[in-house]
Amino acid sequence: MRVAFVGKGGSGKTTLSALFARQLAAEGAPVVAIDADINQHLAEALSPGERESHTAPPLSSRTGEIKDWLRGDNPRIASREEMIKTTPPGRGSRLLRVLGEDPVHAHHARPVGGVPLMVTGVFDDSDLGVACYHSKLGAVELYLNHLVDGPGEYVVVDMTAGADAFASGLFTRFDLTFLVAEPTRKGVSVYRQYRDHAREFGIALAVVGNKVTGEDDLLFLKEHVGDDLIAYCEQSPWVRAQEQGRTGGGLEPHNAHTLRQLRAAVDARPKDWDMFQRHAIEFHLRNARAWADRATGSELALQVDPGFRHGPDALSPV
Repeated sequence: MRVAFVGKGGSGKTTLSALFARQLAAEGAPVVAIDADINQHLAEALSPGERESHTAPPLSSRTGEIKDWLRGDNPRIASREEMIKTTPPGRGSRLLRVLGEDPVHAHHARPVGGVPLMVTGVFDDSDLGVACYHSKLGAVELYLNHLVDGPGEYVVVDMTAGADAFASGLFTRFDLTFLVAEPTRKGVSVYRQYRDHAREFGIALAVVGNKVTGEDDLLFLKEHVGDDLIAYCEQSPWVRAQEQGRTGGGLEPHNAHTLRQLRAAVDARPKDWDMFQRHAIEFHLRNARAWADRATGSELALQVDPGFRHGPDALSPV
């Protein structure tokens, strides 16, 4: 199951992404975490105070090689240059399994805090005035487009902050999106934006309240979020101590229970491969019309393979 954490900058989505991924790993579940935020802090959140760094190259540094491997023998994709971030898989494409034996995981996934982590890469000097950060997210979109994940397997993605998450079709690549909201007017404003876009595309959205300090905070969230609020985290002295390098103890019982609620919500979601494929094709055609046909000099709508159906059956040889 693919899970995204979104929210206003500073809402705590990176911290919750890390806590959720660590909890899954501690319970023995196959899990991959991906840092897809322009501020690359997920490694620090996965291993707070321990200075355990991520040593693998970022996905964005090898996008060309990733494209070459994923396109495989697909006759509809002539070259890496004609494979854009939204290019969907077809017959002949190579598909990925969570932590499978493939060059994508081998080159880019390294454990941090007990969780295999992949990162998109930082926005560096060579990008200034030339590219937007979303160009780096292309490898993440390709990864998710070609991934076949099964029950009890998890990909946890820390997304870009705010409504900026809608700048690409990446927001449709998840089984469930957790929006992290603080109990403030600014905290719920991003929720309203995300809710409206999510409804337009049938995206499953659930709100996780964060930094709740009392009944008034909880009532505020319930008033502004309603039934989309599925759980909340209280202000956590343990998390703050971890961030300051003080170890010992454990996550507060209520917050630990919230993590279990999040996993239960993810596990309860039905896997809808047909909708996943519809969204993949829709956003690929949008990108083809908007810019990619001109950029590549090709008619990229022809990359869509009408005889391909995504999901576990696509892993089996015909």
